[in-house]
Amino acid sequence: MSRTVAARRIAYETLRAVHESDAYANLLLPTAIARAELSPADAALTTELTYGTLRRQGTYDAVIAIAADRPVASIDPAVLDALRLGVHQLLSTRVASHAAVNESVELARAAGGRGAAGFANAVLRRVSRDTPGDWMTHVAASARSDDEQLGLLFSHPVWVVRALRRALGAEGRADELEALLTADNASPRVTMAALPGLAEAPDDARRTPFSPIGFRLGGGDPDQTVRGSDGRIRVQDEGSQLAALALTRALPVAEGERWLDLCAGPGGKTAVLAAEALAHGARLEANEISPARAGLVRQAIAGVPLDVPVSEEDGRARAEAAPDTYDRILVDAPCTGLGALRRRPEARWRKSPGDVPALTTLQRELLTSAVGALKPGGVVAYVTCSPHLAETAAVVADIRREWGEALEELSARDVVTSLSDSDPALPPQADGSGRAQLWPHRHNTDGMSISLLRRV
Repeated sequence: MSRTVAARRIAYETLRAVHESDAYANLLLPTAIARAELSPADAALTTELTYGTLRRQGTYDAVIAIAADRPVASIDPAVLDALRLGVHQLLSTRVASHAAVNESVELARAAGGRGAAGFANAVLRRVSRDTPGDWMTHVAASARSDDEQLGLLFSHPVWVVRALRRALGAEGRADELEALLTADNASPRVTMAALPGLAEAPDDARRTPFSPIGFRLGGGDPDQTVRGSDGRIRVQDEGSQLAALALTRALPVAEGERWLDLCAGPGGKTAVLAAEALAHGARLEANEISPARAGLVRQAIAGVPLDVPVSEEDGRARAEAAPDTYDRILVDAPCTGLGALRRRPEARWRKSPGDVPALTTLQRELLTSAVGALKPGGVVAYVTCSPHLAETAAVVADIRREWGEALEELSARDVVTSLSDSDPALPPQADGSGRAQLWPHRHNTDGMSISLLRRV
């Protein structure tokens, strides 16, 4: 098997694992690439094929349905993934058409035999006869509503399109929806973090515009930089960096403060908190309900010379067992992940509107438990990697109503702006809150929402 064929095979097998077993491409793909000993060029091809196909899956399914003259739900899932991979190469890459068709047909043959190969060959040759622009015209014409058209053209479920429009509208920016949907389908640049007080960015690095600990490499292998830093430099989205720093720098730190990262996995924000705690003489504890993710937290903080106990409990019970105890608590709550669709493109196909009520209930319970665990004067940062208003503004509004005058909101927008070299241009929210909302299309970060609440 040639290396190029191996690259396509790994991409296909990753797609199958994502769709069959709810695997995560970002966890599965690096291991598969390393095991196959792919060259850097073939590794890059595999990564592009996998992530590009997942990001544009909704659009490609519309193309396949038109070319096959049947709904994609009627196509064998293993054959459908071969078709998606082929359509991505035909419409969104410079791969030669004959190679895209032939190798995708062979994948279909392996999955479903001669009949599947003949079907795939017919569909892909039909796709190859029209230009990408022609296919976008066909797809747009197949939509039954304006929102469905946006969803098909930009490869987002309609409910996500509507949720993102409402979130942008809360800032008076609903006209930026297409820019946001476009950004969700772009490959994110690799951003690094140098843990404060423990590491510095390399001399050739470019500082990020908003996080004081963030940088991008001028060149070279990020993994090599990480490995050579003893865990003190890490790959981390700039929005994630800002979420942790917003908590530690919202108010001056007094020596001996006690901090808690309540939902710590996989540990990126915990590492920043640990470095900040070490620098200011604070104590940090972490909690993560999933044992596997708790293990990742321990790995993430291994480079910080600070004893950080990591418990493995339900965050609600963990906080409720320690009333009036902590000076600062981070609640990086489980959420829909709609702010991280660039990095985890499969998330858009796994969530549904029906998932939101259960998540918002959990988010409210975690946040109110965290507020109860604060000392008077203590601060909680409520963070989601989602701009969905039900998970952000509504949750904070509910908690503020519940606690009344015992809880005040600090301006996360002011704190984030004070951290930044460049003005992040965070406008007021329609509800009058101090919430800071970061955006992929505006800040080149994940769509991180940050709120700061202080117990009176």
